[in-house]
Amino acid sequence: MEANVFTNVVLPLALAVIMLGLGLTLTRYDFLRVVILPKAFLIGLTCQMVLLPIAGFVIAKLFPMDPKLAVGVMILALCPAGATANLITYLARGDVALGVTLTAFNSLIIIITTPILINLSLAHFLGETQEIRLPVLRTIIQVGAIILIPVAIGMFIRARKPQFAYKAERPVRLLSTIFIAIAVLGAVMQDRENLPSHFRQAGLSMVALNVLTLWMGYNVARLFRLPRRQAIAISIEGGIQNGTLAILIASTILKQPTMSIPAAVYSLIMFATGAFMIYYFGRRAHESTPEPAS
Repeated sequence: MEANVFTNVVLPLALAVIMLGLGLTLTRYDFLRVVILPKAFLIGLTCQMVLLPIAGFVIAKLFPMDPKLAVGVMILALCPAGATANLITYLARGDVALGVTLTAFNSLIIIITTPILINLSLAHFLGETQEIRLPVLRTIIQVGAIILIPVAIGMFIRARKPQFAYKAERPVRLLSTIFIAIAVLGAVMQDRENLPSHFRQAGLSMVALNVLTLWMGYNVARLFRLPRRQAIAISIEGGIQNGTLAILIASTILKQPTMSIPAAVYSLIMFATGAFMIYYFGRRAHESTPEPAS
């Protein structure tokens, strides 16, 4: 799977619009809560920066696979959530402010950590190293243009026009759901000829990694007695990886298309498990909402 107009232009623009819609549901107090009570943020960041790479390494060692595929698994595990995770968190009724904060921080941290850990992976699985430089400016621009600025605009509109923001919530959820469906269809159509081969090579291992990271994030959060909404956000931030960045690193920076196969397969699997999270937790949130008085 390679980046093209769909992944480079259509998806980022659609995500930016959706993130603006998410901003309509947030206030500055949502983010102040994360700063004043940083427990959930620190647990989420630990899951993403420490436990996620460990999970990737365990999967790469447990499942028999080509060493280049094993490196591809590690590249994927070192590219934690992007804007898509924030969208799924929103639809699953998770803590969106926590998810956005984690995404913003991890997107900047991985500029330093990912090249180091990818080189360690190359040395371990292939016995070689390679100079790796992530596109620092591009990453910062993406985080700002796709996530932070649209969310800030949405929050500004809510502060000035709260009634409009309230009325927009249902259309935003519908638009977000449609976007998820389009993203899945676009990903399938983009790489439909290679999908059977890719799933034969990495399907089972990527299902295991996805389920493990979603389970791990949620249960670690609950172990530390975090509220369900924060546990949902941490789970999704850990299980919905930045497959586009992983594909960019493997195909463009390392020039090893084989290493992009795990990310391509995972990107499709995570939409399926993400849809389950939306259905399961969204339904539970709906069921727990008290009926209006008659």
